[in-house]
Amino acid sequence: MSSRSLLPEEEPVVLVNAGTEAAHPDIAVVATQDAELIKRWAARRAAEPATGQASESGPAVVDVRDGDAGIRFNFPGAGRYRAISWEEWLDHFSRHGLLFVYERDTPGRIPSGRYRLVTMDSLKKKVADVVDG
Repeated sequence: MSSRSLLPEEEPVVLVNAGTEAAHPDIAVVATQDAELIKRWAARRAAEPATGQASESGPAVVDVRDGDAGIRFNFPGAGRYRAISWEEWLDHFSRHGLLFVYERDTPGRIPSGRYRLVTMDSLKKKVADVVDG
């Protein structure tokens, strides 16, 4: 999957939450606004909430040019962003109307660190809710 975009043009993006995450295990890329799922994804990768932009908690460190949300993750050995609290990260996430799009874990493989933060508005026509289990 590494050569494909996380947001392929021809496929809808499936929106999941804690109750529907296990549904449709054949879907490799999903999206969520569920804070608990995002925290679990980050914890499995030892990723920490971070930002490149100036905020109340500190100065800018990297120009991320992403429409002002400025949030990212620092991964072990690759911490170029300024660490922030989950509270601050999630505040930016919700204030900017973002979706967390990520590659799901594949049993027997090292968890992928591929993710994107996109606005819900940018994916309105591509989002499909998973409502059945």
